[in-house]
Amino acid sequence: MADFQDFDNNKSNKSGNNNIYWIYILILAVVIFVAIFMKEPGQTLRITPTNLQYLYSNEMVDKVLIYQNANKVEAMLNDKGKAYMKGIVDKNDYAILDKLGKVSTEVGDPSVYEKQLIDKGVVYETRKEIEFGYILNFLLPIIILVVLWVVFMRRMGGGGGQIFNIGKSRASLYDKENKVNVTFNDVAGIEEAKEEVQEVVEFLKNPGKFTKLGGHIPKGVLLVGPPGTGKTLLAKAVAGEAKVPFFSLSGSDFVEMFVGVGAARVRDLFKQAKEKAPCIIFIDEIDAVGRSRGKGNFTGANDERENTLNQLLVEMDGFDTDSGVIIMAATNRPDVLDSALLRAGRFDRQIAVDKPDIKAREAIFKVHLGKIALGKDVSVERLAEQTPGFVGADIMNVCNEAALIAARRNKESVEMVDFQYAIDRVILGLERKSKIISPEEKKIIAYHEAGHAVVSWFLKHASPLVKVSIIPRGIGALGYAQYLPKEHNLYSTGKLLDFMCSTLGGRAAEDLTFGEITNGASDDLDKVTKMAYAMVTVWGMNKTVGNVSFQENGEYNFTKPYSDATAQIIDQEVKSIIDNAYMRTRNLLIEKKEQLEAVAQELLQKEVIFREDLERLIGKRPFEEEEHTALLV
Repeated sequence: MADFQDFDNNKSNKSGNNNIYWIYILILAVVIFVAIFMKEPGQTLRITPTNLQYLYSNEMVDKVLIYQNANKVEAMLNDKGKAYMKGIVDKNDYAILDKLGKVSTEVGDPSVYEKQLIDKGVVYETRKEIEFGYILNFLLPIIILVVLWVVFMRRMGGGGGQIFNIGKSRASLYDKENKVNVTFNDVAGIEEAKEEVQEVVEFLKNPGKFTKLGGHIPKGVLLVGPPGTGKTLLAKAVAGEAKVPFFSLSGSDFVEMFVGVGAARVRDLFKQAKEKAPCIIFIDEIDAVGRSRGKGNFTGANDERENTLNQLLVEMDGFDTDSGVIIMAATNRPDVLDSALLRAGRFDRQIAVDKPDIKAREAIFKVHLGKIALGKDVSVERLAEQTPGFVGADIMNVCNEAALIAARRNKESVEMVDFQYAIDRVILGLERKSKIISPEEKKIIAYHEAGHAVVSWFLKHASPLVKVSIIPRGIGALGYAQYLPKEHNLYSTGKLLDFMCSTLGGRAAEDLTFGEITNGASDDLDKVTKMAYAMVTVWGMNKTVGNVSFQENGEYNFTKPYSDATAQIIDQEVKSIIDNAYMRTRNLLIEKKEQLEAVAQELLQKEVIFREDLERLIGKRPFEEEEHTALLV
């Protein structure tokens, strides 16, 4: 019922704003209409001062009007004057004269005429002319500027009928009348983070349980994690579970082009929160306003963002311990946040919302699959295995894509094959059926992907294959191989070297089969190069360089943390690691040349092969498999 009330209120407010704008437009239209059509035209017949003097000297006028401020003289003609003028003007001019009954002339000094009129005994009258056109020319630009200013300030102030409400907070308030329907049941795969924020809800519902032992309610909770992992969803669940007022906004809502606006909005936000306490404030993407002060401000000018951050720090530190106001924030860039913002007493808790593992992905799939009509062959466990590195947003996208694909094919339910197509599409993009590939290029692609598959199949620490395809997808993928690697937290040198060999399998297969290489291995070489440099310069996995880590610290560190001599050694060792891995890969493919040929020919025939096809062609993998998940190489 509250939703309908909110809709009606929003509708009426919007209608009221539109009515005000229509009033402004109507007033402006009336003013312009009057200026164009209702302006006193002054269509008196213009004559020379000499002719005017002749008229009143010969008693052809009844009355003379002298406009002192306009330097203009008008004469009201009698019948004798009209008859005289009829003889010296054309028909059109006389029509004007006959209609108005007067003539006029421009003069330099109206007082001269006063003396002449007194001498001649002519009745005259002095006036001050007020022409509407002159006034309008002065007022119209002012009116237009005022109207534009009012409209601009109303928009900047977010409506509400007030011009100077630009410093008001833009936070959306969710309370009893405007509830959030998301609960903790809608959040899966981040159980540890969910437990932490559930405790925050308990703080608000039953603070005495914690304060009676001498503790106090935490002031701030910072959610940290990669994009798409569910930080904002978790905050929405807190809003739905806490049953207390919930203010939601983003970091960019504080900052405006006007100096002092951000700080004013911070003050207004916390003022409203204290009035609604107990309550929660949620600031999404807080790095927009909470970046470290002093960095990047090369001009030395006053920084509105820093002023806003300073006010936010003051407000957070100024909370009473029993005020009942908790601030939650989310960011995927905790490294750029100001240290004063992260200290205890402001954000007492930092909760990591990391990418889900295989069990967490399975739980996330179950949440999203509950709304989909599934076929009998759909396996949640297999879907979780084939989506390594996927976050909650990716999994939701896969489920949605699978449903759309099934609907496009007029199916009654979503089957496993639809999810396979959806995963491929999310990872690599849409299948490009119109892409024209010559038979020679198709053969090279087949042997390249077969090289990846065979090398990974016969290396102990490499990842076994799930699927190989030579169908073009996305922007640059002419083929791809999908594997089932084990999920490791630690990687030994042997595991990394096996991964490098399987990545170089495509380049080695091209070299062995065709005697020349192509640019198709550019992405593989990029991965191998980065890994080799990390082994030497970061992880200390090279005997020559030793157990050192040359990670560059600081946002504006423009120098290498090692000498030129060390740089030369690093380059030599990286090249040696890659060369040895390539020779090892090449020798393995020479040994397994028959298997390479069999897999490549199968790919040329079917374009897509699966793990079962590989077992049929080259036998089972000669290593005991552990629990695995899917990864794209």
